[in-house]
Amino acid sequence: MATILFNEIIFGPVHSRRLGVSLGVNLLPVNGKVCSFDCLYCECGLNKDHKGGHLPKAEEVKEALEVKLKKMKADGIAPDVITFAGNGEPTLHPDFSRIIDDTIELRNAFFPKAKISVLSNATHLDNSSVVEALKKIENPILKLDSAFDKTIQVLNRPLSPAFSVANLVERLKAIDGKIIIQTLFIRGSYEGEAFDNTTEAEVTAWISLVKEIAPESVMIYAIDRETPVKGLVRIPVRELKVIAERLRKKTNIQASIAG
Repeated sequence: MATILFNEIIFGPVHSRRLGVSLGVNLLPVNGKVCSFDCLYCECGLNKDHKGGHLPKAEEVKEALEVKLKKMKADGIAPDVITFAGNGEPTLHPDFSRIIDDTIELRNAFFPKAKISVLSNATHLDNSSVVEALKKIENPILKLDSAFDKTIQVLNRPLSPAFSVANLVERLKAIDGKIIIQTLFIRGSYEGEAFDNTTEAEVTAWISLVKEIAPESVMIYAIDRETPVKGLVRIPVRELKVIAERLRKKTNIQASIAG
């Protein structure tokens, strides 16, 4: 079973397919995974296999980030982006808003040209402090893998029984367009349930929702690493390009591609 857990609060920098030189911030346990989704393709593995421990305190995050940024400054290594990702959903941290403020302060002090990104499944947009924090950064990158609840339930497996795509879309629209939608296109099956979010019906419905949300841009990508569930199919770049072009023609919204 594939697992890539981040065993530090601050990790990297690494070269991201989508973001460039990225310094990672993990607000989740360093010895486990905590997430409100349980995606079949998650590089951190499935939730049941990696029960998480304690979350780092806001003070610990700020101290670790400051130490790393000082070292990068001394070494002449400039990040393109500081990225909140790690072992699960970063907006689950109860001090997420405070940590974002601390990160903006440190970024401005050491690398003012660097952007701040948050990779999120968007399940906590009902928390006003999370929304306000996301509005302060350059790259709030929010997941929308399908327009259909059935596909989300099989592929992303939200833990909340109240989750619905309709509610998610309304909350995404409320951020007034200053967001980036990220979508992973994939096909496969799990426990007898097949899924494919590249079908005509899926892509047409997804484009319609993206148009309604009206984000600044869209990131579409395919799986790049081993997944915890076998039998998932990596979508070729040529198919992603066709989807991106359809999106542009229908909405005038640009999509970057990572195959």
